[in-house]
This record gives sequence, structure tokens and C-alpha cells, in this order.
Amino acid sequence: MELKWLEDFLSLARTRSFSRSAEARHVTQSAFSRRIRALELWLGVDLVDRSTYPTTLTPEGRRFRDTAEESVRVLLGARADLRSGLESAEPLVRIAGLHTLALTFFPGWFRDIARRTGPISTRLLPDDFHDCLQALVEGGSDFLLTFHHPSVPIPLDPDLYPHRTVGTDALVPVHSPDLVPPEDGRPLPRLAYGRDSFLGRVSLFAQGEHGLAAGPVAHANPMAEALKCMALEGHGLAFVPRSLVARELAEGRLVGAGPDLPLEIRLYRNGAKAHGPRACAAVAAIWSAAEHRYSEPA
Repeated sequence: MELKWLEDFLSLARTRSFSRSAEARHVTQSAFSRRIRALELWLGVDLVDRSTYPTTLTPEGRRFRDTAEESVRVLLGARADLRSGLESAEPLVRIAGLHTLALTFFPGWFRDIARRTGPISTRLLPDDFHDCLQALVEGGSDFLLTFHHPSVPIPLDPDLYPHRTVGTDALVPVHSPDLVPPEDGRPLPRLAYGRDSFLGRVSLFAQGEHGLAAGPVAHANPMAEALKCMALEGHGLAFVPRSLVARELAEGRLVGAGPDLPLEIRLYRNGAKAHGPRACAAVAAIWSAAEHRYSEPA
């Protein structure tokens, strides 16, 4: 059972709308519905009466609501107490970032940032896009480091969550040179992220943009690093960030199957926290240094 399931349930109890709660929780409606269903399966009862509109809670859902509220309150309170102990000892800047950027981009980028700011203690929290977004919105992180492409808008109010473009990358279709297309002209098997993942949605756009036929899904994994490994072993075609496969492409262990799709690398800041009690000079210093870190090539 996950804390976010309880938070999703409480949001639904307040809004009585799957669509409004999904928007408030920064996830797709299908992903939100799956998480509510996962909570119901874990409890073994239906919490929501889906035959009514607006959405209403079942008797079991109404009984469980008080328990969910108390559980969330206690857990978040415990987290705040534990973090306050860490923060009193040493200012710590938390950055939520996509797994790929944690591996390929963050180390070099933050080396350059630290040259401007001096030593700063940071904690990088690698996760998938939705959980990183949630960490920023709910105050669990000071920054969000993510890819961006216009085909997948990021649902953040720019006044509350300003961003800086700190780099670029590209999504490229790759496969092993040993993977031979079927003789009957069928497309190569596909290595997919999953329908609701950020790179999954961008890769579907890229596939259509490049006119690549959609082959059968041979394997699905939300992590680009895992799809890269599967591609290296000849399991199918994968769309992955170029930074992740630059060496393999140069060495011929992977080959490109189409043009690159440009991606921005963005750093988002929780503007509300910038004026709150946890705001610190280190966060402001990183934000200021990030302004000078990248400029568009001429």
C-alpha cells in the first residue's frame, strides 16, 4: 500500500470527480483510476460507488475516510519531524529528477553549478515523472529536473513553478545491428515505456512524427536504462535519450533507426517554497547559477 493511494482517495472524496482529482494530483485520469482501484484491491472492498454521478463513497469508503485522513496526517508529520532533524544539522537541497538525467546529466551539470556557488549539500531523488512532479508540488523537493517536449505539456502553473532550460538532449530510435527486420516487411518489435510514462508519450509522438510503423510490444519497462539494455541484447527497437546511448552508437553496438527528436532539459523550482520557512540561501544560489548555465546555440 502506498501513501499516494491514500492521498488520491482523500482527493476523490473531496472533489467527487475522477477527472478533477487526477488534474489536481498531476496524473492522467487512467493512472489515477488505477491507483484508486489498487487501494480497493489492497483493502478488499469497494470504496467508490461508480454507478453514481457525481462520484460518491460507498459505506465502506465513508468509514475508511477518517482512517485515511489520520494515517496521512501521522505519516506526513513523522516525515516532517525526521527531516527537520536533518535540516537543523545541515542545509540540504532536494532535487527530484528523472532516472536518466540522474545518470547522464546531473553529475556534470551540478559540477558546473558548484563552481559558481561553492559547496552545497544536495540529495537527488531519482524517480518516474509523475512521482517527481508530485514531490515538487507537495514540497518534498526544492527542484524538479526533467525532460520537456511540447507534445507532453507539463501541468504546472508558471507563476508558482518557474523553470529554466539548463540543457538539451534528443530522443532517438535505436536497435542492435544484429536485429534484422522480418522478411515479410513487418516492423521491428518495440520496447515500450508504458502508456502513461513521460518518455512513453514522447516516444509515441516521435514514432508518428518519423512515420515509423508500430511493431508489436516485445517488452515494457518504465526506465530508459532498462530498455537500452534490452535493445543491446537484440530484443527490439527502443526510443531512448541520445545521452544514454552515445557511446554505444559510436561503437556500433546500437544503430539509429530514424532522426532525433529534440528534448529540452528543464529545472523547475517550487516558487511557493521560495518564500516559506524552508527557503534557504543554497536553493537561491542554485537557481541563480542555473540561469547562466545554458544558452541556446547560435
